[in-house]
Amino acid sequence: MGTEILMIVGDFGEDLEIMVPFQALQAVGHDVDAVCPDREAGESVKTAVHDFRGDQTYLEERGHDFELNATMADVDPADYDALVVPGGRAPEYLRTYDEVIETVQHFFEADKPVASLCHGPQILAAAGVLDGYEMTSYPAVRAECEAAGCSWVDGVVTDGNLVTGQAWPDHPEWIAQFLDLLGTEVSHGEPVAADD
Repeated sequence: MGTEILMIVGDFGEDLEIMVPFQALQAVGHDVDAVCPDREAGESVKTAVHDFRGDQTYLEERGHDFELNATMADVDPADYDALVVPGGRAPEYLRTYDEVIETVQHFFEADKPVASLCHGPQILAAAGVLDGYEMTSYPAVRAECEAAGCSWVDGVVTDGNLVTGQAWPDHPEWIAQFLDLLGTEVSHGEPVAADD
């Protein structure tokens, strides 16, 4: 039986940080409900693509319309086993919603697995749940995380119930560590050629 996972997303969240974990977690058998405050299931959020091209900061371009499959006002965090908080620009405004903060606090109070990436820890910092954790984030968010009481490290890290990464290039390791935390076993058989 798959794990029930809640994902909090918003307008101009990073496209890859929403799409990839949403699909990857489903591909291994988990159920993922993507929600956004003030939006209903079936509505969409606009994503942004952030790229690293040698500038002093990332480049942002318009991404996709990502369809929500659940309504935040209707979900009970207690019904979920784990939480995913992607990055991008969305966390800077999502952290202003009481329901987002209370949802994040539930997962930490219940010691449930949480995966957060890039700017996602801005929400965790606003929720006051980072004290004592060793974690990472997009480097520009480091000061916020440290001010919230964590020990910031460079690279993907799991500490207790929390898995963090710096940005979408960390997906392979970040998702793998989250799957380990969830207790997900993925088996791979030997590849078979199409003509065999």
